[in-house]
Amino acid sequence: MVYDVGVERVVRVLQVGRRYLTWVQNSVLEGELSPAQLARLKVELAKVIEPTDAVRLYLFSNREALRVETLGFSKGEPGQFL
Repeated sequence: MVYDVGVERVVRVLQVGRRYLTWVQNSVLEGELSPAQLARLKVELAKVIEPTDAVRLYLFSNREALRVETLGFSKGEPGQFL
């Protein structure tokens, strides 16, 4: 999940995201969610964001579809990430 929201909502969006995902960089969270968890995350985010905000969720159908490369400092390594 990546987000670009108004400064007054940044903390709240991060708090919602961290209930489900691992914070890895500013405005970036990663992790594996069940379909039910994903649905709850979307509902919670919809209550926090405004029409001018942007939240992107990247969904991968399987482990082989994902490849992550990090250059430089890594804030966190999500243990539950596929």
